[in-house]
Amino acid sequence: MTKLELLAPAKNLACGIAAIDHGADAVYIGAPRFGARAAAGNSVDDIQTLCQHAHQFGAKVYVTVNTIIYDHELEATQQLIQQLYDIGVDAILVQDMGILKMSLPPIALHASTQTDNRTVEKVRWLRDIGFRRVVLARELSVDEIREIHRQVPDVELEVFVHGALCVSYSGLCYVSQHCFQRSANRGECAQFCRMKFDLLDADGRELEHQRHLLSLKDLNQLQHLEELIEAGACSFKIEGRLKDATYVKNVVSAYSQRLNDIIAQHPDTYCRASKGRVAYAFTPNLKKTFNRGFTTYFLHGRQADIFSPDTPKAMGEFVGTVKEVRRDSFNVAGTASFANGDGLCFINDDHELEGFRVNRAQGNRLFPHQMPANLQSGMALYRNYDQEFERLLSRPTAERRIPISMHLSVTEDGFRLTANDVSVSVVCEHQTANKPPHENIQRQLSKLGDTVYECREVTFDADFNYFIPNSVLSDLRRQLVDALDQGDGSADPSSPGDCDHQNRPHDPAPSYAHPYLYNIANRLSADFYHVDGPTAYEIKGGHGPVMQCRHCLRYALGHCLKKHPNQLKEPLSLRLGDGRLFRLEFDCKNCQMNVYASR
Repeated sequence: MTKLELLAPAKNLACGIAAIDHGADAVYIGAPRFGARAAAGNSVDDIQTLCQHAHQFGAKVYVTVNTIIYDHELEATQQLIQQLYDIGVDAILVQDMGILKMSLPPIALHASTQTDNRTVEKVRWLRDIGFRRVVLARELSVDEIREIHRQVPDVELEVFVHGALCVSYSGLCYVSQHCFQRSANRGECAQFCRMKFDLLDADGRELEHQRHLLSLKDLNQLQHLEELIEAGACSFKIEGRLKDATYVKNVVSAYSQRLNDIIAQHPDTYCRASKGRVAYAFTPNLKKTFNRGFTTYFLHGRQADIFSPDTPKAMGEFVGTVKEVRRDSFNVAGTASFANGDGLCFINDDHELEGFRVNRAQGNRLFPHQMPANLQSGMALYRNYDQEFERLLSRPTAERRIPISMHLSVTEDGFRLTANDVSVSVVCEHQTANKPPHENIQRQLSKLGDTVYECREVTFDADFNYFIPNSVLSDLRRQLVDALDQGDGSADPSSPGDCDHQNRPHDPAPSYAHPYLYNIANRLSADFYHVDGPTAYEIKGGHGPVMQCRHCLRYALGHCLKKHPNQLKEPLSLRLGDGRLFRLEFDCKNCQMNVYASR
């Protein structure tokens, strides 16, 4: 039976609990330091609380320790990992190979997508040096994932299925460091790829003016989960460690329900990686949560419409077309309903996103707080803030319980209560009941209150006909809950044999053309790679590409050389608003676009 894991982001404790309650099998969360989202750190105490909540359902907690680490931080990193192990964290996500040279507790290691995991060779190497799981590059197709699983079947493969996309291969983006001294490999990305650029040819002729040419749409693989499962992925990751709880609730619920549908079609093949049944108080809708438009990215090969050149901001759901514009209002042609406070937006004639709030909605006639100057009849209208949906998600929207079936039997000196292979007993006189006792016993044993359990049924030994005082039944019920919590509620522990990272024989690491691409930032990492010292871009700079992208502007703009040779005078360059230039190199052999910073 293959276990399927839905992995959700946790900005903080509240988001983590919301993710578990809405159906996640695992969450990933940042520690106080060394996570790839510097703005999303959490205290060790909060992570411990999250572990306690998740483990009730057999769900897991992974902590991101996936930045590169400087020498003066090595001791603090080792101490943090020990603390995380002590509080019950199930695994850590790692980028810096110096961690493998530390004296670590037996905690499972997952290779972060920051380690640039896109080939069979890299995944095999990571397995050989001790990683239990590899988080694959977002850019991989389902066929590439299938081939990795075929050749390296004994490592868990985690794939992104939803959320924001980085345009560069993760771990190989240095442009934020180059431009703003903010390292993406240190969790401080300045989102260079969401900025506006001019596209210039070799003569300086402007081909595109001030457009978001590197800004990608958001990933959405909801309808393709089964393909990813069949390809060999076992963990399905939602991006969003900077997103709030309403985002987590909506997205986790949508993907959890879809996984359940797939399992229902293949009950003998797949199961969920955690326990519990979720009752939802709302219907999830991915279009109503922050998105830049959706793409399946490279799942089925290269597509032309993966980027969002007009805006890097949330577009939301299409709600209709502007019909008639008046001085203080307009109406909408479409079937959507609106509420006071809705946030709407449109793309104006200058390819700019404009947004506004609805002050008053009267059917399909809307009265903005301030009438947008560039709104015209015929424009497409989008809703990027749904007042009613957000209000609904601000309330309790899900309840997760573990269904149990109880069986009550007679012992020599009392009674035994069993559920989920856990038994408790009580000494009690056997008194024959004057009337059938089953209904009262079932009612008393089913009073599970605010525990994580719900009673599906109570069965009895044949010819069971005994009176049991309610106080004794309550004692049996409490004992059973305690036993279930202790004996069946924790995630599978990692054994030391699974987590022996040191001194494993392995082949040399897959090679890069430039030393800084190894992201060696400390003496332990240098020792691991057998080099003299740190070579990281953040420390020594470098003369190679500052971004390596599968997104290709020549292809996206209709100038692929395979289809339209010699149309453009190269090299092409991107120009920031402040005049800085970035030369583009098109590596057609590897179907890749490299970005170089002008010196």
